[in-house]
Amino acid sequence: MYDSVFHKQKQFFQTHSTLPSDVRIMALKQLKDAIKLYEDDIMTAMREDYNKNESDAFLTEVGIVYSEINFHIKNLKEWAAPVKVKTPATHFGSSSKIYKEPFGVTLIISPWNYPFNLAMAPLVGALSAGNTAILKPSEHTPNVSAVISNLIGHAFPEKYVTTIEGGIETNQQLLELPFDYIFYTGSSQVGKIVMEAASKHLTPVTLELGGKSPSIVLKDADLKLTAKRIVWGKFMNAGQTCVATDFVYADNIIKDELVGYLKHYTHKFYNKEFEAEEYMQIINDKHFKRVHSYITGDIAYGGRSHKEIRMIEPTIIQDADFSHPSMQEEIFGPVLPVLGFDDLEKAMIDVRDMPDPLALYVFTNNGKAARHVIKNIPFGGGAVNDTMFHLATPHLPFGGRGYSGMGKYHGRYSFDTFTHQKSILHQTTLFDIPLRYPNFRPLQKLLRYIWK
Repeated sequence: MYDSVFHKQKQFFQTHSTLPSDVRIMALKQLKDAIKLYEDDIMTAMREDYNKNESDAFLTEVGIVYSEINFHIKNLKEWAAPVKVKTPATHFGSSSKIYKEPFGVTLIISPWNYPFNLAMAPLVGALSAGNTAILKPSEHTPNVSAVISNLIGHAFPEKYVTTIEGGIETNQQLLELPFDYIFYTGSSQVGKIVMEAASKHLTPVTLELGGKSPSIVLKDADLKLTAKRIVWGKFMNAGQTCVATDFVYADNIIKDELVGYLKHYTHKFYNKEFEAEEYMQIINDKHFKRVHSYITGDIAYGGRSHKEIRMIEPTIIQDADFSHPSMQEEIFGPVLPVLGFDDLEKAMIDVRDMPDPLALYVFTNNGKAARHVIKNIPFGGGAVNDTMFHLATPHLPFGGRGYSGMGKYHGRYSFDTFTHQKSILHQTTLFDIPLRYPNFRPLQKLLRYIWK
């Protein structure tokens, strides 16, 4: 059904029209101008789809995309230039370069939790690298998806960038096409389907998934600041963030005190919003029911909900353990279980026994202890004494490993993700070193000696 759009982009890409750096920069500027034009519509759509307020929408959706575009415009020509690398003495007379080339026609499948940011940020990388792109936004945020379609249609011809809306069947039909690259953000379950479909065409993929990202709090942490930053990162977007703290694992010596601060800041930041029914909604009834089912046990704060508008109060569950319902899968909602440990080494084993999380946060004033945790637990990325802020720097790659995904992006890493690095050896014709040829086998013994 979507073959015609795919082939239009394939033909356009093969004209090499997207290759010049100036064309790529112009495309990024067109995208930025279109976002500015539709910014009010984006904000309205966020409110309509799940009650996201304008301040949060700009901070986490629109503003961060502007920043990403600006960074690419500033650095694109340097990134796209061929890079000369060293050549070994055995290749005397030759030189080595790495050329940068786009993959071709790319597919970007974006999720519902940050429906604008997580569609646009990969697109910036695809355009910066010189690709064409088909965007598939989430059907769960129909108003945002409609704005994205209008915005992209305003900025680009269909043969360069286009948007295709739809549900599961649309995804299935798109995944049957032989794309040159696929970038998927969403659940691990669907990530497996995407990877299986891509394997039929040997299409390379980036999978940005999720997992149970812990905040590990040691006994020497600044508990007040720790709680403040955990609460901010956890309950923003109603907890529907892939790198939000999924559970707190705190030293039992300070756990109760930490819970007190967690309660304080949760009330301070979000009580008025919830009381006024201004807090962000859960995306749909299915997810509301799932997240609400986790509210059981020793509830230290929250627990209320407005079912008719799919709104769950930020909730803290103290004295939870690994058998608690909230610890069986990624929560992806405003419920925060707090677990305690007596021994850090045992706590690290517990976390290692779980699937690799997308993020991990460690809170401590002991740099050696922080490094010990970072080095001994596999995870995608994270922070020391903070949560989520590592996403906001274009100088750090963002991505998971294992169950939490593969590949990386943001800043230079987005350009690299959508770029094939073509290795070329430039050989001289002024002379020819005979060692490689059969009649010089005795001299090849010299190479054997050197290489060994």
